[in-house]
Amino acid sequence: MLRGEEAPGYTDTPQLPNSRWKIHDQNRPQPVKTAPGQGDIGATPPSDAVILFDGTNLNEWKGKNLQVIENSIFDIKRTGTLQTKAKFGTCQLHIEWMTDGKREDRMHWGNSGVFFLDGSIEIQILESHDSYIYADGNAGAVYGQYPPLVNPARKPAEWQSFDIIFTAPKIEDGKQTRPAYVTVFYNGVLVQNNAELLGTTLHRTLPKTLQKETGSISLQEHGSSVKFRNIWVRPVSEPVL
Repeated sequence: MLRGEEAPGYTDTPQLPNSRWKIHDQNRPQPVKTAPGQGDIGATPPSDAVILFDGTNLNEWKGKNLQVIENSIFDIKRTGTLQTKAKFGTCQLHIEWMTDGKREDRMHWGNSGVFFLDGSIEIQILESHDSYIYADGNAGAVYGQYPPLVNPARKPAEWQSFDIIFTAPKIEDGKQTRPAYVTVFYNGVLVQNNAELLGTTLHRTLPKTLQKETGSISLQEHGSSVKFRNIWVRPVSEPVL
């Protein structure tokens, strides 16, 4: 078993509910590596998609620096954290991202995240091909709750993709009556299979009950260079019973 520098994580964090593991557990097994399919990962948005970024502008976002698009991409380290102007609940999100090719320390090599519900839920972005951190913090993880089922990361400085199906919680009279769920395809490989979320995703802290059904989608600036392109979302209606 790896220890010390070779086993990033913690041993003094709270125990996750109904789990043998602690939050960011140093001893939680790393996901097994698997090679994603080859070829262009680009996904053309369907006709009912909301285009969040097509390489031309960041008009759908709020942030401190929106005029830094180069070659139809942007770097979150230059824009700062971005939040969508519109709010979304249950939805399908496609996003493409790329970490820097230059090696950094583990916690700052391509560290970013895709957040739902005004920052309540994070799907982790991180360089996870040549590096890794604690299992529930690698790329494709539901941060602090579920590691990805496998690790299909491409090499640094290569484009990666997430296709995320986010099912919002149901809130009635201020109480959560249905949990949130998330399914994630990472470079076309299933890494979260309708995972039932324990609540908010927090660092070294137990999840808290979700309080809302809709909120902004955001991209986190965490001191790292991470480039983005081709971002779109489809709001999904509840089925009519």
